Parts: sequence; C-alpha cells; structure tokens
Amino acid sequence: MYGAESAKFYHAQHTARGKDYRAEAETVVEQIQARLPGAASVLDVACGTGGHLPAFAELIGHTEGIDLSEPMLDIARTDLPHVPLHVGDMRSFDLGRTFDAVTCLFASIGYVSSRAELHETVRRLALHTNPSGVVVVEPWWFPETFIDRWVSSDVIEWEDTTVARATHTVREGNTSRMEVHYLQASSAGGVRYFTEVHRAMLFSREEYVEAFEEAGLRAEYVPEVQSRRGLFIGTRR
Repeated sequence: MYGAESAKFYHAQHTARGKDYRAEAETVVEQIQARLPGAASVLDVACGTGGHLPAFAELIGHTEGIDLSEPMLDIARTDLPHVPLHVGDMRSFDLGRTFDAVTCLFASIGYVSSRAELHETVRRLALHTNPSGVVVVEPWWFPETFIDRWVSSDVIEWEDTTVARATHTVREGNTSRMEVHYLQASSAGGVRYFTEVHRAMLFSREEYVEAFEEAGLRAEYVPEVQSRRGLFIGTRR
C-alpha cells in the first residue's frame, strides 16, 4: 500500500518519465466505442492518481475511479475535484451500480496473487458493467513474453529533485519480481536511497480469456498496444 510520500513520488516519477496517459486513454476509448458507440459512463478500477481520468471524462462523459490506496486518491482528488473517487479493492469492491465501460489499466490486474483472485477481480469488473457494456483490462506480461533478468534505468527531474532509478526483474515460478532502486537528491532533503519490490502474476493469455468467459464476457485480445502488452476486451453478454 502506498503512503502519502510514496504516492506523491509515484505520481511525480511517472509524469516525469513521460507516461502518456492521454494517448493510452484514447486507445482504450477507441476500443470501447468500436463495441459500444453510445458509451457514456466509465469506471476506472485501480485508477491510482487518476492519470487516465481527464481523457475519459472528455471523451466518454461520466467518469469515476476506484483504488485501494487513499493517498493515491488524495492526489487524484486534488487534480480532479469533480470526479467521484472511491476507496476499494479490485477483488471485492461493490459500488451498487453499473457503467457502460469498466477499465483496469497499467497492468494493475497483475497484482492479484492467484488464478482465483484473477477470476474474482474480472467477475467484479463484469458485475459493474451494463448489459452489452465493455470491460477493458491491460494485462501484465504473459509467461512467453516476459523477459527474465530484465534491467532498466533512467534519470528524471521534477521541481528541485533529481532521481536515478534502476530496476531488475526476475521470474519466480509463475510470478515476476521487480526490485526497484532509487537514489533521490534535492537541495532541501539532500541525498537518500530507498527500494521497492513489486510482484506480479504471469498469467497466460488462456487464463485471462477463461476468467473473462467465466464472468459472462465475450473476450477478445488486442495485441501490441499499451506498452506492447496488449488489451483484453470483454463485452458483457
């Protein structure tokens, strides 16, 4: 769970690294409207700091977000005071209403810890979708597309802070383990070092499709979009 400081850092470093939330949201909306041209409402599950929400609001209309992290949502509320935002776990949330489209992006689905949790999460997404509505999920890597022992690095700057970031990701059974190391320097705070570890499930394409079908969704996979991880699109029967 992100605390207030780490949530602020998450928001700043992804923005500084150039994550194009607008372009990603446009791709998702294109997929939604191709299947439901009149879509007028969307719920973004695991919305984080709300990076995709402004484009959803502009391109679709009524937009809401839900996330497990209250500090993440605090940042989103500051930027998006008119967007309803809720605290909830993607595996168990119940808002008591449905939407034309429900999304779960940035590979957040990978943070479940089992096939059973994958199925329950997709079922929750489907339960919040109107008949003939659309569910869009950005997966984490598949076992055959995951690159073991992957290393990446970058240096970013925002305000008066410079951060060097290096990652090392390895496969552990049916999961990936990403170790992230940060060296952060600022005029006010000096230099500090910290690390994070992220674990994500390496579900197969067939396992995602099975979860969609079990939840009453007609599943399609669109490859090569969203950082080349693709998108699963489910239309509610």
